[in-house]
Amino acid sequence: MKIAENKVVTINYILRDDDKKILDSAQNSDFVYLHGAQNIIPGLESALEGKAVNDELSVSIVPADGYGERNDDMSQVVPKDMFGTEEGIEVGQQFHAASPDGQEIMVTITAIDDDNITVDGNHPLAGVTLHFEVQIMEIRDASAEELEHGHVHGPDGHHH
Repeated sequence: MKIAENKVVTINYILRDDDKKILDSAQNSDFVYLHGAQNIIPGLESALEGKAVNDELSVSIVPADGYGERNDDMSQVVPKDMFGTEEGIEVGQQFHAASPDGQEIMVTITAIDDDNITVDGNHPLAGVTLHFEVQIMEIRDASAEELEHGHVHGPDGHHH
C-alpha cells in the first residue's frame, strides 16, 4: 500500500534546523496522521505521497511549504500593564490572543523590558528551513469516522 489521500500513516521522524539542531522527533510509531487532511505541513505531506512502509527519506522543506515566512508585522510591543500582573510572565511563554481581524492566534513572549512586553504571532518555526529524516512505519485505510472528522482516531475510537 502506498501513501495517498485518505490513508492513515504512521511515521517516525527527526526534525532538524539548518544548524543540525534537533527541533522535534517522534519515535516508537507514536506519530500518526490522516494524509490529505492538512494534518501536517504541506511540504512534508507532498514528500510522503506515494511512499510505502519501510521507505526512508531525508527531505528539506522551505518555509513557504512549512510554517510560512516570518512576518515582522506579527511582532509588537505592548505595555506590560496589559497583562495585569508581572508574576509568572516569562520569555517563551505562549498564550492565545485575538489578531487585528478577530482570529484567534497563538503568540509568544519574546522580550520583556521595564515597561513593555514584546509578543510575536509568528509560528516559532516560521522562516526556518526544516530538515526531516522520516521512516514510514504503517499505512492503512482511514475509517469512515476518521474521514468525516478529518483526523486519526486511536484504537479505542474518539470522543468529541
